Amino acid sequence: MNKHIRMKRPQTNPFLCVLLALFAVAPSLSAQRIKGSDTVLPLTQEAGEAFLKIHPRASLTVTGGGSGVGLSALVEGVTDIAMASRKIKFGEQMKLKRAGQEVKEVIVAYDALAVIVNPGNPVSRLTRAQLEAIFRGKITNWKQVGGEDRKIVVYSRETSSGTYEFFKESVLGNKNYMSSILSMPATGAIIQSVRQTPGAIGYVGLAYLNPHVKALSVAYEGGGFYAPTVTNSMNGKYPIVRPLYYYYNVKDEALVRPFIDYLLSPAGQKLVRDGGFVPLK
Repeated sequence: MNKHIRMKRPQTNPFLCVLLALFAVAPSLSAQRIKGSDTVLPLTQEAGEAFLKIHPRASLTVTGGGSGVGLSALVEGVTDIAMASRKIKFGEQMKLKRAGQEVKEVIVAYDALAVIVNPGNPVSRLTRAQLEAIFRGKITNWKQVGGEDRKIVVYSRETSSGTYEFFKESVLGNKNYMSSILSMPATGAIIQSVRQTPGAIGYVGLAYLNPHVKALSVAYEGGGFYAPTVTNSMNGKYPIVRPLYYYYNVKDEALVRPFIDYLLSPAGQKLVRDGGFVPLK
């Protein structure tokens, strides 16, 4: 899922020529490229459009592809900001270091991962242990967790996705997914597959929920069942919550900070919450 946000050059008049000339060379309003996590993508697109209303001569190009893709693009110097739904890995840090790049990390929001099933599935809640058993292939039929006698079809993001890695860490306790899991290249593909498959289960970022899938309430050991909502995530009740990151090179500080600072501002954090993400406290 790609989206390009381009500036439209406004009309000028002789009285504003000097002011616009100064405005055009400001480093903070130069073109910048943002790439990476599909989870962070819609938030960045929304914030980018709002930012360009304030700075109409700026230019942003925002594309997805996954956290690993964004961080690789940062290493290769073909993006200015890498969006990630997981922390940068040690190997990625070493690649950046070998390239002589110093990288900064900024948490811009939080995200709840919603476990979703087909709307016709009568199951409405699962424990973490049940989820682990399902995604590891130990539980294979919905009747084993109080549902109908129907095979469970398990969907996951692909391995380059930060969402894939966080779910593995938080829900599976870093154990491996089942070998026959159906890997999807993007969140939208999981939504579509679960919508069309009666026995399906998958996971998506909270902002992607729609009426065509059903989100389950989840309980971790020692806790109650809570639905994936912004409120439950903010107050610590819903357990599957993770930070969302921007990474950038220190040398590009003047270029990227105006947009990042906007997203961290009260106006930007309002967009975070309105978009179905969890704002910073």
